[in-house]
Amino acid sequence: MLILTRKKEETIIIDNTIEVTILHIGKDQIKIGINAPLSIPVYRKEVYDAICNENRQASQTKCLDIKSIHGLFAGCNNKKKSIKL
Repeated sequence: MLILTRKKEETIIIDNTIEVTILHIGKDQIKIGINAPLSIPVYRKEVYDAICNENRQASQTKCLDIKSIHGLFAGCNNKKKSIKL
């Protein structure tokens, strides 16, 4: 991990395309601004972790076979209603 010291309104550049600027320094937190191309997603760590968790859960869902799908629709009325204009 690279550790840098920055003061308010100072900026670091990452990979010639991402700017991270210190906007405000408070007692318990700092406010940073991130300027990055739209093609590079920027997330807070807790949001990124939640996205990864949801993706992991979605990839582990059980696939239904055709009989199970048919069973879901067994009680539905399959007759088409005609509409007269």
